[in-house]
Formats: sequence, C-alpha cells, structure tokens
Amino acid sequence: MDWQQAAALGIVGFTAGAFLYGRLRPRRFDFKRDTHCGCSSPATDSRPKSITFTSRRGERPRIIVKEG
Repeated sequence: MDWQQAAALGIVGFTAGAFLYGRLRPRRFDFKRDTHCGCSSPATDSRPKSITFTSRRGERPRIIVKEG
C-alpha cells in the first residue's frame, strides 16, 4: 500500500468516526424538547388554525384566518 492509499483510508476512517461520534454521543439538554414546556397538548387543539394568503394584481392582499 502506497502513501496515497493510506491517506485516503485515513480520511475515510476519520469521516466514518466523526459520523459515528455524532450519532452516538449523548444529546445536550434542551428544555423545550425534554420537558415539553410551552407546548400545547394535542387534546386541547382538535383542529389547527388555517392561514390563507391571497392576492391579485391591482387588489390588496387578503389574509384569511380560519379557526378550527
């Protein structure tokens, strides 16, 4: 094996190690994700709100908000 093959194998090994480390390392604590604080429960909102933006040439744009 010459030096170019060894260098290429080292780069591939380093890249694979970096991907494995990123996949297997412990995640940082995220208050929103880990405690679900500030998120509404799905039972309270049976149907989500819908926002529609419409506009035509020469007219004012309209924003329509439909409540669930």
